[in-house]
Amino acid sequence: MAEKKTRRNFLKQAGAGAAAVTVGGALLPQTAAAQSKSRLSFAPGRVLGANDRINFGFVGCGGRMGSHIRYLAARAKDKGDVQLLAVNDIYDKRKQQARESAGVDEKSVYHDFNELSARKDIDAIVIASPDHWHFQHAMAALKNGKDVYLEKPMTYTIEEAKELAEAVRTSKRILQVGSQYTSMDHFWKAKQAIKDGLIGDVVWASGGFGRNQNKRGEWNYTIDPDASEKNIDWKAFLGPAPKRAFDAARYFRWRKYWDYSGGIATDLFYHTISPLLLAIGSQFPERVTSSGGIFVQKDREVPDTFFMSVDYPSFSIQLACSVASGLGAPLVIHGSEGTIYLAEDSERLSNTSIRVTPDRPYAEDFKKKTGKDVLEIEVKVNQGRGMHPHMENFLDSVRSRQEPNFPADLGYKAMAAIRMGVDAYRQNEVLFFDPRREKTTSRPVAKV
Repeated sequence: MAEKKTRRNFLKQAGAGAAAVTVGGALLPQTAAAQSKSRLSFAPGRVLGANDRINFGFVGCGGRMGSHIRYLAARAKDKGDVQLLAVNDIYDKRKQQARESAGVDEKSVYHDFNELSARKDIDAIVIASPDHWHFQHAMAALKNGKDVYLEKPMTYTIEEAKELAEAVRTSKRILQVGSQYTSMDHFWKAKQAIKDGLIGDVVWASGGFGRNQNKRGEWNYTIDPDASEKNIDWKAFLGPAPKRAFDAARYFRWRKYWDYSGGIATDLFYHTISPLLLAIGSQFPERVTSSGGIFVQKDREVPDTFFMSVDYPSFSIQLACSVASGLGAPLVIHGSEGTIYLAEDSERLSNTSIRVTPDRPYAEDFKKKTGKDVLEIEVKVNQGRGMHPHMENFLDSVRSRQEPNFPADLGYKAMAAIRMGVDAYRQNEVLFFDPRREKTTSRPVAKV
């Protein structure tokens, strides 16, 4: 099997007293990922009344979490329909910053995620820890009856994503994967255009990012000069990753290293493939190939330029990105009868309309159907609001118990493609997905 087992091996060996996790969290004691489904029971969540506030806890209080806390703190003040109760981190400085931003007391600042998760007055947990801890954090939250807003990528491995999706179904909790692109109107209008038959059958789609934004290189976040093992729980940060001596660069700039991240694929391509699958139709890939390399930014393990080709049963998705040069690929969905132009690239979705253009043989039919030679479909643009509509959708789902815009099942299928892309690059081979076994393989899979 192409997928690695380092996390499974770690979890089998972990003792009940294992340290609390990185940037927030802790293990499920004595529980391997592959065993969690059979051993795990799910506590019921608190039943919310129409006027009850949604009580939040926060896990992993680095840079990304700051925006979530600021938004929800402002909402608590303006609308009073949410309440910030507890924060969790393993870096002393971030604990205090999060405590001040969230407005909680010292007793509500946790080093051990288990303690935060076990609080019966918490309804929902926001998780923004490094990728290699997403599964453990989210599973422990579900176990304690919490709804979950889980930053992308959904997990580190495909196996973890599968088990987390199963846990969401079993527990009947809400899990929103945190890619705000799936709450952008562009993709929902494209989904409707495809459903309406405006471009025929989808044949292929493309998208990507360009992140040549600074001279110091992507993901080279500031390293606090006073950071050390005295104020960072390094063992907790590593968790299921390979043991290493303390390295501040790995803690602050973890996206550059394979132990904790998939680089461009997990940080950026997940933002493209997920909304494209939402628009086209969620399914597992059949075959994935990858290419690229470290061409400019030599201070990392992950490539600074990366390409993925993902083949599905009836269409393909092409993804391109460099964090060392230029723009990403245009965000386009190509059909057998026409094309939907969504944006210049995945990061430039500020346009107020998407454009549907018929292929020449179908131009007359298109005009009869739409009254237009080219159709401009108006879309709502989240000016200056970033990820907040996605959080608003999560809040609505917590109250209504209706599926959010980016549910666990879509997250699992997107994760399958993304992780296959990472592994295909690292193993220098073509990878296939067996939909019956839901496993990755290096051999072609016979079609049923």
